[in-house]
Amino acid sequence: MRGQLLAAAAIVAMSGSAVAEARPHHRAVHHRIVHHRSARAAAPAATAPAPATPQATIVTPTVAPAPMAPVTPPGPQQSLREALVRTYATNPTLMAERQSLRATDEGVAIARAAGRPQASASAGFNQDLVTRNLGSNTRDITASATASLPLYSGGRVRNSVRAANTRVEAGRADLRATEGDMFTEAVAAYMDVIRDRSIVQLNQNQVRVLGTNLQATRDRFEVGDLTRTDVAQSEARLALARSSLATAEGRLRASEENYRRVIGVNPGDLAPPPPLPPLPTTADQAEDVALGNNADLASIAARARAAGFDVAVARGARLPTISAVSTARHSDFLGSANIGTNGAGVGVDNTTSAGVGLSLTMPLYQGGAAGARVRQAQAIRGELLEQSVAVERLVISSTRAAFASYQAANDAIQSNTIAVAANQLALEGTRAEQTVGTRNILDVLNAEQELLNSQVLLVTARRDAYVAGFQLLNVMGQAEAEDLNLDGGPLYDPQVNYNRYARSWSDWDDGPRITPVSTRTAPPGSRSPVTEPPVTAPQQ
Repeated sequence: MRGQLLAAAAIVAMSGSAVAEARPHHRAVHHRIVHHRSARAAAPAATAPAPATPQATIVTPTVAPAPMAPVTPPGPQQSLREALVRTYATNPTLMAERQSLRATDEGVAIARAAGRPQASASAGFNQDLVTRNLGSNTRDITASATASLPLYSGGRVRNSVRAANTRVEAGRADLRATEGDMFTEAVAAYMDVIRDRSIVQLNQNQVRVLGTNLQATRDRFEVGDLTRTDVAQSEARLALARSSLATAEGRLRASEENYRRVIGVNPGDLAPPPPLPPLPTTADQAEDVALGNNADLASIAARARAAGFDVAVARGARLPTISAVSTARHSDFLGSANIGTNGAGVGVDNTTSAGVGLSLTMPLYQGGAAGARVRQAQAIRGELLEQSVAVERLVISSTRAAFASYQAANDAIQSNTIAVAANQLALEGTRAEQTVGTRNILDVLNAEQELLNSQVLLVTARRDAYVAGFQLLNVMGQAEAEDLNLDGGPLYDPQVNYNRYARSWSDWDDGPRITPVSTRTAPPGSRSPVTEPPVTAPQQ
């Protein structure tokens, strides 16, 4: 919201973020729920002086108020879309999940390598030092090369590749879930700052009004129109209002720091958020969408399928392995083959051989290890199947809870909007009645407090409705980067890294140098151990 709005203007500005009517139009969030911090300011109010004419608003003091620190920092206005673009590009949790997916991609290349040719070479030099009974000391140089190609491995290679590809699917679903979670957290942080700034403005205004009222009460006390009790009541309410303002300012500082943690920059002048898209009208509709699109469900289901392939890999350890092999060897005795033969020349000074063949390995007994591995793989698969049911339950619960929170917040908006209007009217009437002696100072103080409480509740309800709507979108799988139509450039495509390395044959391709992409919030020159990683890994 804009700079230093008055209390009533702050509430009006937030009305763009959530409509008072309870119609579905919010964004949702993944089942990993961001916890709401409910901000309720308990700011007491003070007595209004008995003016000649009744005052209709709570923000029109007759004496110039003391200046207060601005709630919104100066600078260009920031939008929620800009905050989400920055989160998508620089959030460390999201960047780490992308690196994790790249590591999962490499599992495919590792599994494929087991079915490809393997080649090795060796060379050696030998010098005999002591030889007894036969001949004399000789020396030789040997070189050999071996190549093998697996022809049959009991289906282990094929099933390992299938398992690795299925885990890539799970990793991509995890990345989608992390995107939704981070966007949800960013939206909550954005709305927290807007809410808390509005609450601080309301409390600042309350302190100004109560300060003006206290001065007027003291003036009337001096002329004998009011009692010392009236002055004490006004002083107490002003002190409590200042306490509530300090609490609200502390909560605002915490929200701004959380904003910086999630989004990576300090919050500037935050614009009201755009309206959310239409949401399902019933919890059953929301549940149906979530069960079909939720990223966590897709992830756990893929992991369970991968575990099924792991069982087949374990069973393959009981089957024979057939490989084509080729060897070549060269030996050179460096003229020492006939030393000690008295010139008979029976030794060959160098030899070369090469051959091809088949190798069959048939496991007969492995000490029970083969059966244990199969049972272990089956138990892991059973664990994941049970976890799938648990995640499904959680998705259903989170969907219905988010839908209920969204509806309740919209109902609260309607009720609190009526309460604010009614309390404004009640305050006007109480002040007017106090001027003619039918109401006392305490009645005015209570009316001002009721108005402030309803304004704070309205601001909080609008924040809660927006965040709950976005949570609902997330749990339905509709709060990811592709769904939000971000304008920060091309979206991250995990298929690019997979296509580059999943079928790689090179043993020497180390890939690009890894450097952090996320932005740091620590000040320059800080004594944090988090620094740029070395170019090469440390030596072991």
